[in-house]
Amino acid sequence: MNELATIIATATPLVYATIGEMINEKAGVINLSLDGSILLSAMVGFAAAVGSGSVIVGFLAAMVVSMAIAALVAFSSIELRLNQIAVGFVLFLLARQLALFFGDPYVGRAGPKVPAWDVPLLADIPFLGTVLFQHNVSVYGSYLLVIATFFYLYKTRPGLALQGVGERPEAAFARGIPVNRLRFVYTLVGGALVGVAGASVSLDQIAGWRENLTTNLGWIALAFVIFGGWHPFRVAIACYVYRGLLYAAGQFQEELPEFVQVLNTLPFLLMIFMLTVVNTQWFRRLGDTHPRWRNFLASDPPSAIGTVFVRE
Repeated sequence: MNELATIIATATPLVYATIGEMINEKAGVINLSLDGSILLSAMVGFAAAVGSGSVIVGFLAAMVVSMAIAALVAFSSIELRLNQIAVGFVLFLLARQLALFFGDPYVGRAGPKVPAWDVPLLADIPFLGTVLFQHNVSVYGSYLLVIATFFYLYKTRPGLALQGVGERPEAAFARGIPVNRLRFVYTLVGGALVGVAGASVSLDQIAGWRENLTTNLGWIALAFVIFGGWHPFRVAIACYVYRGLLYAAGQFQEELPEFVQVLNTLPFLLMIFMLTVVNTQWFRRLGDTHPRWRNFLASDPPSAIGTVFVRE
């Protein structure tokens, strides 16, 4: 049970990042600065928390910084009509260097940490209580985020409008939906969640700052949005499975030290294999056979992702 609880807790930053990027891409915007944004927000969140003594201030500061980067991505792609991939990659490099430069004084310093908080009554449930409800607010927030995102996307009119601007922006505009405005807003929302991901590393998972604290977390999140088929539940499952594979690989390293390098790459190889499986024709036919599960099983990207919408 403790092992499962550890996997759930360590997957939390990845859940926030993947859901944030999924929302961006659902709206048609790719934020390739993700890895740099997470690193910079982790540094800023920790620095703000150290200076103020409050993890809440740290999380808010991390969100603001990540939203600022997302705003640059949105403005350059929507207003200036620049290539989203190129802009995102440049901002990734910039954010990374800023984090390393300004974070140097905070390396090795102690800081506040998100306090543990067991959910009353639920924490006492056998097995599930230990695994799911003996963590902290950051972890519980990731549960609520996944559920809320699902209902928002598939059960509300604004959620359908969000999908519309990413799938058929011309049709959405014809129905009176402000395509570019929504794209800008949802890019900021995704950026805020990426900021929460960074802060949850430096103020919860590690409770400190060091160089390369979140290395590759953003790139992994980008891959898992694809693996998760742009569906909140599948995206979250991918995060938990990945952390579980990493945990298992770490356990096997103690028993098979001569295969350390192989075991370190095993989770990535297995995820690539699973990504290949879910994109086969058989998996797609399974979704067609069971229409009620079509949204969950679908893995097609939003049709207008990465494109610029220009009002005629």
